[in-house]
Amino acid sequence: MSQINQKSGSQSIGQRRWKKFKTIKRGYYSLILLSIMYGLSFLLPILVNDKALIVRYNGQYSFPAFTSLVASFPLIDQFVSVFQSGESLGQKGNPGQARYRDLQQQYEQENGDNFIVMPLYPYGPIEDITTDGNTAFMEPWTASDGEGPRIMGTDENGRDVFARMAYGFKVSISFALILVFLEYLIGIPIGGLLGFKSGWYDLIGQRIIEMWATLPILFLIIIVVSFIQPSFILLVLLLALTAWIPITTYIRAEFYREKSKDYVAAAISIGVPTWKIMFKHILPNSLVPIITNFPFAVVAGITSLVALDFLGFGLPPPTPSWGQMLSSGLQNLTKWWLVFSPMFALFVTLIMIVFIGEAIREAFDPKTFSRLR
Repeated sequence: MSQINQKSGSQSIGQRRWKKFKTIKRGYYSLILLSIMYGLSFLLPILVNDKALIVRYNGQYSFPAFTSLVASFPLIDQFVSVFQSGESLGQKGNPGQARYRDLQQQYEQENGDNFIVMPLYPYGPIEDITTDGNTAFMEPWTASDGEGPRIMGTDENGRDVFARMAYGFKVSISFALILVFLEYLIGIPIGGLLGFKSGWYDLIGQRIIEMWATLPILFLIIIVVSFIQPSFILLVLLLALTAWIPITTYIRAEFYREKSKDYVAAAISIGVPTWKIMFKHILPNSLVPIITNFPFAVVAGITSLVALDFLGFGLPPPTPSWGQMLSSGLQNLTKWWLVFSPMFALFVTLIMIVFIGEAIREAFDPKTFSRLR
């Protein structure tokens, strides 16, 4: 028994919290599954795409899907072109973007040395009814002539629902993570300064925050997008205008509590700079509300984007978006898969994040009893 206690005592508080987190299975497995899914979402251009992985034509090779993968990263798309004309690959009468599924059938019929290797799921998120083989309102697991089945069918524009749902997952999670990063980047320094300085700094700062919190962010977004085409970054910045206020409140309260402790008084007495006291000594002891709030802030970010897209003030078409898919489904209620697919994806994603959040709260909770037990 003494050896067990010594082993437990040798562990840091972070290790003990992680060990406790792992015992809450639904949160632990949700974190693993969600991390894997989000990691794979960056590989979607080579997993779920209408562009070929490998094209061999007249002895020369090209890799359109891998080029699309590289171009999917911000800023790089300005320097990498994903266009490859059909005529350059022997697709007569098609000077536009090559239709790789048709080319694959053409090469197989020619029975020559040319060949194409398509991704695991060879349908893209934005190809619509103008592409051969795409038909509006195809039911799940149906297929066009010579093509594979559509797992979740197509929408009113002939776009593949599964592909849009998969890409929409990446868009939603990335949007929420960047928004939360900005919340913390703004809220932590402001909250720490108000809590540490207190006095007139806190009094004036609180009044300013109260006035800023009354900003009607939805109406502001409606006004802005009526003049400017909304984009991913623009929506993040607009939502971040007020999203930092809750985390500021949490950090302010933690700094108020911590600054009255002896280690802060000792640091001040020996002349430690204020910024070092705030961010090297107090902040590490104030991380509990920051960490436990993180998953729920991600949930808020996802639902904000879905709501904006549903109302028509979010990302511009044809960007894959769960909110747009849900709006389309409600306009075509007889096509059950158009409503079920985005609702199912949203429900599963949010419930996994909530499980992670509850497990984190349990792991960081100093009490011995929790409703998750």
